[in-house]
Amino acid sequence: MTTNTSRTAKSVLSVFAASLVASTLLTGSLAVTTAPAAFAQGKIEAIDPTKGFAPLVEHVMPSVVSVEVKFQPAAADGNSRDEIPPQMKEFFEQFPQFRDRFESPRGRGGSAVGSGFVISADGYVVTNNHVVKDASSVKLKFQGGAEYDAKVIGTDSKTDLALLKIDADKTFDYVPLTEADSKVGDWVMAVGNPFGLGGTVTAGIVSARGRDIGSGPYDDYLQIDASINKGNSGGPAFNLQGEVVGVNTAIFSPSGGSVGIGFAIPASLVKAVVEDLKGDGVVTRGWLGVQIQPVTEDMAESLGLEKAEGAIIADLTEKSPALKAGLKQGDTITKVNGEQINDAKDLSLTVARLAPGKPVPFEIVRDGKRQTIDVEIGTMPNETPRMASTDKGKSGVDLSDLGIQVAPANDGEGVRITELDPRSAAADRGLKAGDVILEIGGKTVASPSDVSDALKGAKGKKVLMLVRSGDNQRFITLPRDQG
Repeated sequence: MTTNTSRTAKSVLSVFAASLVASTLLTGSLAVTTAPAAFAQGKIEAIDPTKGFAPLVEHVMPSVVSVEVKFQPAAADGNSRDEIPPQMKEFFEQFPQFRDRFESPRGRGGSAVGSGFVISADGYVVTNNHVVKDASSVKLKFQGGAEYDAKVIGTDSKTDLALLKIDADKTFDYVPLTEADSKVGDWVMAVGNPFGLGGTVTAGIVSARGRDIGSGPYDDYLQIDASINKGNSGGPAFNLQGEVVGVNTAIFSPSGGSVGIGFAIPASLVKAVVEDLKGDGVVTRGWLGVQIQPVTEDMAESLGLEKAEGAIIADLTEKSPALKAGLKQGDTITKVNGEQINDAKDLSLTVARLAPGKPVPFEIVRDGKRQTIDVEIGTMPNETPRMASTDKGKSGVDLSDLGIQVAPANDGEGVRITELDPRSAAADRGLKAGDVILEIGGKTVASPSDVSDALKGAKGKKVLMLVRSGDNQRFITLPRDQG
C-alpha cells in the first residue's frame, strides 16, 4: 500500500540514524569485561529502579553485541560515490583528520560500528538494516571479549531491521522480545555501542508511542528519552523485566548528538519481521493497492461521517486487489477484518500484517452509507505499481469564486488548473497550476460547466474535491464562499 500523507518540514531538528560511521580508531574493541551470566534468557522479576539498574544490567549485558561492519570500495575503477570536490582536496591534504566526516565508509571501502542483541540460543542477532547494508563482512563482539563472524540472513529496508546469524556451533545467552505493549511513562534501559564505547547503559522512560518520523511507510516508533547516540543503532531498549521493548534506531537532534529524543522500533513489529526473515530472508506483506490519505474534520461532513476517522481512497493501482474487489476512489475505509481504522497510517500497518491470498472484510463508507466488501489481499510488489489513472491538459476558464482558472484536461478526465490566486483557500490547501480536479462532491467533472454544476449540487458549507498532482491523488475541502 502507498500513502499520500504530507511530511512536516524539519527545519531545525534533523533525524539521524543512530549508527556510527567509525574511523579506524573506533573499530578496535572498547568492550567492558563483564563476566557472562548463564541465565540471561527469559524475563526476570522486575527490578526496583529506585535501587539502581545493576541487577538488570548484569542480566542482559551478555546478550548485547557490538556490530562491526566492513565495506568494499563502491566502484572497481576507484571512483567513489562520495567524490571529493576539487576545492576540498587541498583542505583534506592539510587536515586529513576531517576527511572521514565527509566521505561515507560505504563509498571508500571503510568500516562502521553499530549495536545488536542475541534473540535465540542458536545465535540469531537483531540489528538495523542501515548498520549492515552493503556490508562485505560483519563481526560481532561480546562484552566479555569474545568475537564471532556473522552472516546477514535477511534485511528489511522498510522497517530498517536486519537479522544476523553467528557463525559458531555453540549456544549463546539471549534476551526475549516482550509480548506486552509499552506504555507512555514506562521505564526503559538502552544498551549499546555509542561512538564505539561498547557496553554503554542509559535509562529513561517511554516518552510517546506511534511516532512517524518519515523514515518509511511503516513508521510506528516508540519515543524514548534514554540517551542514545551514533553507534546505538540496532541496540536494545529493555523494560524492567529484561525484555526487549524496542530496537534503537534514530534520534531527533540539531547537532547529531543526543538531546533526549530517541526512537525505537517496537518489539511487536520486530518480532513479525524477524519471523519472516528467518524463513527465506525476505519479508512478505499484505498489499491492497491504493493511495490513501487521512480523513480530516473538514472532510468528515462531506463524506457522511460523524467524526474524522478512517482512511479515504484517493487512487487505486492497476490490477490491484482493491480494484478487483470493487473499491473505488472516495471510499472511506473504517474497519479491516473487524479492526477499527483510525487514520491512513493505521490502515497501512494493518494491511501490511495481513496474510496474502486470503479474503478479508473491509467496512467502508460510500456516498454516506456503510457497507462491507471482501478483498483478497495481495502480496506487496517489489516495484511501485502504476496508478489506474493518468492525466494531461491545457488552456483556461475563470472560476473566481474558487480563486482558480480551469480548462479541460487533454485526455478528457477532469479539469486542469491553469492559474491560481496565491491568496485563495485553494492555494492554502496546496493546490497549484497543473493540478487536475477529477471530482467535486462525488461527481466527476470534465469541463468548467461541470465544475459549476457540481458546486451547486454539493451540500454543506465545504465541498470535497478529488485532485491529482503528478502521479498522486488526494482529497481536499474548499469553502463554498469566496476562496
